Amino acid sequence: MLEPPVKTPCIGVCSTGIGDAVCRGCKRFCHEVIDWNGYTPQQKKIVDNRLSGFLSQCVSNKLQVTDKALLQWQLNVQQLAYNESHDEYCWVYSLIKAGASQIADSSEYGFMVDRLYHDTPLTELREMIDTEFFILSQAHYERYMLTPDLFEQRNTP
Repeated sequence: MLEPPVKTPCIGVCSTGIGDAVCRGCKRFCHEVIDWNGYTPQQKKIVDNRLSGFLSQCVSNKLQVTDKALLQWQLNVQQLAYNESHDEYCWVYSLIKAGASQIADSSEYGFMVDRLYHDTPLTELREMIDTEFFILSQAHYERYMLTPDLFEQRNTP
């Protein structure tokens, strides 16, 4: 069975056009935004895996999925777009991105807020997660894209 093609992570809020090395919208690196249509399916999957891994990490720092099936059911009932190949923490982000202000009881959606953030509104948590996701992507870019000599130094005698 063929894997479905990786969809562009673009959300239509690109900041690479104004000089950002990492897009504030989709969190891809500027060269990934520019070259996306020329990437092979494998290259797109690598970028997608990095982004979904970072997002999942940022979400799981603040929210816990308690019922994956309920979460998925809610996403389907609400007719919200989400990537089934990503984990449930990415799904939660899709949910709160679309309707954080409308969720009064997170348990009805299959997740709970970590006790450290219990008094923080979901809309604010969503912004905190997005900011953390951007910072993580930017740090990865600075560490691995701006220091190509890092790998060359290891291989020299």
